[in-house]
Parts: sequence; structure tokens; C-alpha cells
Amino acid sequence: MQKKSLFKVISCLALILFSFSFKASMAQTNVTAIDILLNPDQTMLDSAKAYNGLMRKNYSGPGSFSLDAVHTPHVSVLQCFVETANLKKVFDAVDKVVKSQQPQKETLTTKGFYYIPDNTMGLAGITINTTPKLLEYQSKIIEAVKPYIVTGTDAAFVQNANGRPLVKGLSEYVNGFIPDHSGAKYLPHVTIGLAKETYLKALMAKPYQAFSFKISSASIYHLGDYGTAQKRLWTSTK
Repeated sequence: MQKKSLFKVISCLALILFSFSFKASMAQTNVTAIDILLNPDQTMLDSAKAYNGLMRKNYSGPGSFSLDAVHTPHVSVLQCFVETANLKKVFDAVDKVVKSQQPQKETLTTKGFYYIPDNTMGLAGITINTTPKLLEYQSKIIEAVKPYIVTGTDAAFVQNANGRPLVKGLSEYVNGFIPDHSGAKYLPHVTIGLAKETYLKALMAKPYQAFSFKISSASIYHLGDYGTAQKRLWTSTK
């Protein structure tokens, strides 16, 4: 009898733990990782795709990606997690800021390259000079969206089609975006691809030819691996 009672207790505990785990998992599927971004004009698109081609020639293994419809070149303004049920409210909030701030009227200028090291690899991007207007725009976006921001996990991203796990640290990066990547810490850039660190160091050592570009529109995307803009959810209209 004691053995049967113990078995029942263990079974009940296991069921309770599974229930909590299942509910937590279900809750997380109701959260979406988003990138509130600016779409650059053709001048930046052409440059980003040209450098992406060089990245792909240097490295085309796991994690490498082309800039295409599911890896859209962009300038991130705010990355965060929101409840999927609140996406329409987020779209409306961002739309109001876009219409009042009109970021497409400003001319931006590039300043060089940077990369985030990952073992012997690096995720590279073209860096952009901040301006008072760009910083004000980011501040307004954060203010408008902050009421809807929640804590998220890797389950909130677009998952890799081949089943490969998302790059480590992705959720931590998005959860910490506001304190770590806004205001004086904001580093606007356009990601251009994954390459070997030795190649990226050599690239950054060369003279850089800066250029100017404009913004064509603002969008919100569902984030994928390496912080890529994979699924368009909303785009501003003129």
C-alpha cells in the first residue's frame, strides 16, 4: 500500500510539473519577438547586398545567410518582445510616431564597419552616424511601445527551417535592448552577414568610403536567427 501511495504522489507531482511546463510553453508561443526598424533606400540596399556577397564568399557554412526577402537589410530602432494579441496596438502606436516624426525625410551617413564576435566568426554590419533626430525618433518609439513589452525566450522568434537552434544569447540581447542599445548606447547599423573574424579584421583595417542614404519607410518584422528581419508584419504608408 505504501508503494502504491508513493507512486500516486510521484505521478501527481509529475503531472503538476508537466502542466506548469506546458502552460509556460503555451504562454511563450503567444509572445512575438519583433524588430521595429527603418527600411533604407536603394543606395544602402545595393551596398549591403554587395558586402553580403563578400561575406558569403568568405564563409557559407551554418549560420551564413543571404540578404533577401527573409533576411531584409534594415536599421533596427527597437527590438523587443510583445504579446502577440497586442501586435495591432503596437502597429498603431508606431504608426503615430512615424507620422509625427517622419524619419524618411532625414539623410543618414555611414561611418564604417563593426562586428559581433562569435568564436572564430563575426556578425558584421555597416555602421551609421547617429543624429539628434534619429535619437529622438528612437526615444519616441520606445515610449510608445514600452507599455506592451514583455520578457521573452527563443520560442518567440521565427525558428530555423532546418531545425538548427538559434544563436546563443539572442533572447538576452532582445530583452536587454533598451538599457544596452538605446540613447547614448544606440549603434544604428545595417547587418551585412556572417564571416570569419580574420576576414572581418582585415576588412575593417582598409580605408572606408562613407556614403549617404535615406529611409524609404518604417516596418515591424518578426525576428529570426541572428536578429534578422524574417517576416514582415507591418509597414508604414505615406
